[in-house]
Amino acid sequence: MTTDLPGPPQESVPSLLRPGARVFVAGHRGLVGSALVRRLAADGHEVITRGRDRLDLRDAERTGAFLRDVRPDAVVLAAAKVGGIMANRTYPVQFLEDNLRIQLSVTAGAYAAGTERLLFLGSSCIYPRLAPQPIPETALLTGPLEPTNEAYALAKIAGIVQIQSYRRQYGASYISAMPTNLYGPGDNFDLETSHVLPALIRRFHEARRSGAPALTLWGSGSPRREFLHVDDLAAACVLLLERYDGDAPVNVGSGVDLEIRELAALVAEVTSYQGRIDWDTAKPDGAPRKLLEVSRLSSLGFEPRISLRDGIARTYAWWLEQQGAQV
Repeated sequence: MTTDLPGPPQESVPSLLRPGARVFVAGHRGLVGSALVRRLAADGHEVITRGRDRLDLRDAERTGAFLRDVRPDAVVLAAAKVGGIMANRTYPVQFLEDNLRIQLSVTAGAYAAGTERLLFLGSSCIYPRLAPQPIPETALLTGPLEPTNEAYALAKIAGIVQIQSYRRQYGASYISAMPTNLYGPGDNFDLETSHVLPALIRRFHEARRSGAPALTLWGSGSPRREFLHVDDLAAACVLLLERYDGDAPVNVGSGVDLEIRELAALVAEVTSYQGRIDWDTAKPDGAPRKLLEVSRLSSLGFEPRISLRDGIARTYAWWLEQQGAQV
């Protein structure tokens, strides 16, 4: 399936990312990385990638040697161990240690290789569980984290501090961005490790195909979440590489949220599931609300272009195509 890639508005301002720049996308096979590859290539940049089978980014020595060899103009650090509530609760050691190792080796290796620009991608889970809503970037480290993904969040917070430290100590033009909940082509649909939206798409699809009269979902359905299509994120990342050079992280989101039960109803509509939706309130909800305050990004000229319903439909069509399934 092909889609039009969203892009930032064109203005006559000096770009911090030169035309045709050589950009290493760490994690190019993932949801975010694959979208970045599409966006950067469409914008005329030379994209550099290296698969996990050839380079383990947790290995600082090999990662540093690779970066010294290819000497990219810019690096986008999209590689990470990610997953939903169940995965985070089951494997906190891996979510902490793997992400720390990746961040340390890629950032240090990029600086040693003379990389001019680096964008580190974190997550909205870095903010306190009961942060003010919408969540401003200044809420970082002002309260306790959500326990269900604390290990992952702490690793990402360490990444932000690492980027800020390279700026302050070495004057590096490195920046960080905190995306909201993402979805789109390339998403993970494994029910054991996926995030909420792809899990809902798969479960509703399978329930419709099997003729199940009801489907039970985790939690109460009352938490509110914000979602951004990954192609919109990729456009925002390029915009940040071109125009942002600040010490503070930048929130990347749609600025709009909805209840999980509303999301479930929307997915049911897109997948044509007409059965009953039940809620298992004995299961955890996670944070009650996560909506990012995005004025810092908006001031640079960014606006999402893919609506949630359209994005879900595109993602569902992509997954069916990968499965060779019929609607």
